[in-house]
Amino acid sequence: MRRVTGFLRDNGISLVFGAAFLAALFGQALAGQAAYNNDLRSVGARALSFGDYLTTSHFAVDVTENWQSEYLQFFLFLFATVWLVQRGSPESKELHKAGTESDEDQRVGEHAEPESPRWASVGGFRQALYSRSLGVVMFLLFAGSWYAQSVAGAAVYGEERLRELEDPVPWSDYLLTADFWSRTLQNWQSELLAVGSMAIFAVFLRQRGSPESKPVGAAHSSTGIEG
Repeated sequence: MRRVTGFLRDNGISLVFGAAFLAALFGQALAGQAAYNNDLRSVGARALSFGDYLTTSHFAVDVTENWQSEYLQFFLFLFATVWLVQRGSPESKELHKAGTESDEDQRVGEHAEPESPRWASVGGFRQALYSRSLGVVMFLLFAGSWYAQSVAGAAVYGEERLRELEDPVPWSDYLLTADFWSRTLQNWQSELLAVGSMAIFAVFLRQRGSPESKPVGAAHSSTGIEG
């Protein structure tokens, strides 16, 4: 029992957010199925079961268009904050640490510690890759979900055109349509706004006990300090 309790405590963030994600995804699927079936009934088509709806392009595009913007947010923030700073924000590094920092600061190569990841202590390509592995994975997840969104969106767009007795368009042409960029940019702008506003708000506002906030009594000018 103690081991289970310790596991739950040590992994609380991933477990709670993972469960909340699955619950929200399930709710989205139920609402999406109801809305999609209403559209089908309006044109005299047969309603889909829940399982069948999960395999539709409509569900896929609704999910992936949000995923790609989230991973784009993380990818851009990870790489941008290597060089860019925001005075007074805990979301920023200290002002004098802009850049990739020294091997000693990053504890790589000869400065690696006994508990450091193995690739941190080696040189060459492996260390260079591992040093950027988080950003690389975020970019690959963004690119993959963006591609999935574009494929599913093209299928949905083609279905809508067929209902209007128009020919569907190939995937390459769909990438140039207003429908695709409307879906894409409405998510990008919201994510960029969220990241930028969080960095600025955290200069002046506090959340006691949160690592995303400075200590309540920290000066507004304190940069890179987490509470």
